[in-house]
Amino acid sequence: MTELAWIAEARAYIGMHERDARGLKTIPLWVRALKGWWSDTKTPWCGTFVGHCLQAAGRDIAKEWYRAKAWVNGATRLAKPAYGCIVVFERQGGGHVGFVVGQDKQGNLMVLGGNQGDAVNIKPFAKSRAVAYLWPNKGGKPAYPAEERYTLPLLQSDGKLSRNEA
Repeated sequence: MTELAWIAEARAYIGMHERDARGLKTIPLWVRALKGWWSDTKTPWCGTFVGHCLQAAGRDIAKEWYRAKAWVNGATRLAKPAYGCIVVFERQGGGHVGFVVGQDKQGNLMVLGGNQGDAVNIKPFAKSRAVAYLWPNKGGKPAYPAEERYTLPLLQSDGKLSRNEA
C-alpha cells in the first residue's frame, strides 16, 4: 500500500513543537498560506495542520479549516475509520481533528495530528470521542479510500489517551 501524500506531509513534521524554532516559524506560514487572519501559535492549530497537509497534497479543505468541528462538513463521511482518514473528536470546550494512522492493542485510534500536547505527534485516542471519520475530497468531488485502508495497522502506544489538544 503506497503512502498517502497528506500523511507523508504530516509525518515530515512529527516532533515539531509550537514553541520551538521550527514551530514558531512554520505554523504562522501555514496560517498565511491557508488565508488565515492571525499569526500566533497560541490559537489552537489542529485544523491548520490538517488543512496544510491536505492542501499540500492537492486535496480540498474545509471552508472553516481552522475550526476542528467544521471538518465534519468538509469531506466525504465514512462509516468507520480508514488509514489516512480525517477524524474529528469531541473535547470539553471544543473539538480536535487529525488523521487516523492505526490502532493500538487496546483498540484506541492512533492519530497523527498537530496541537496534540502542543506538538505534532501520534497519540492514542479513545474511539468513543470520535464524532466523524472523513475522506478528503479532490476537486470538489467525493472521494473514498481503497478497501485495504480500512484494515488499520497495529501501532505501539503507551496507552495514555490524549487529553491535551487545546
